[in-house]
Amino acid sequence: MTEASGRHTELCGATADRIEVRGRDLVRDLIGKLSFTEMFLFHLLGKDATPLQAALTDAVLVAIMEHGLVPSAIAARLTLLGAPESLQGAVAAGLLGVGDHFAGTASRCAEVLDDIVAAPAGERMARALATVRAFRAARKALPGFGHPTHRSGDPRVPRLLEIARAHGARGHYIEALSILEGALAEVLGRTLPTNVSAAIAVVLREAQIPTEAMRGIVLTARCAGLAGHLLEEMRAPAAEQMWHAAQDAVPYRAP
Repeated sequence: MTEASGRHTELCGATADRIEVRGRDLVRDLIGKLSFTEMFLFHLLGKDATPLQAALTDAVLVAIMEHGLVPSAIAARLTLLGAPESLQGAVAAGLLGVGDHFAGTASRCAEVLDDIVAAPAGERMARALATVRAFRAARKALPGFGHPTHRSGDPRVPRLLEIARAHGARGHYIEALSILEGALAEVLGRTLPTNVSAAIAVVLREAQIPTEAMRGIVLTARCAGLAGHLLEEMRAPAAEQMWHAAQDAVPYRAP
């Protein structure tokens, strides 16, 4: 693509003796001066991360990196078993399985919270109630609520909100989450646990991270987690046992 076409990228370019990212010299201005999280946000947003953005994104990356032997990790390990020469293929296989069910719905929850925050203060509970009822009428789960393991409460939620408050978050999204929790309890007649996806949505929006960037942040964290699973798989293989366990759990039965 030529420059005359009018299309260009503002992310990165290189010459024989210089690599430039977002207008800065990679070697002189960035390497050794920014942490990975700060560089990630600079690349993503095109400007230096604020202390709040760096702290909260870093907390989210740590919180969401490891999920145990969920399907994405199992897929990565089994792919490595079948193609041990392709670490990148195993990582890719795991990332392809990172979806709403096991990796969270932070971006979708953020959209709900954005709508509540945008409403006048006196109308936010009504907006939250209407949203919950709309999800119920459509027979869809409200993103950010419920957890198959942490049925009495996801321990990551209060910790992430605590970190947000400690770093000076304004609290608009924390308040919106509380309103949404109350609306959900009123409609259901019971309390449904808030999960880490809701907390991620809250703290990243408190840090003014765009909603559409959230899945990328989650995927970055999960990529790191899969690298750990795959190194363990190389050193202490378990995929073959998983394979045989699946065969035993789902035996063939003639139709």
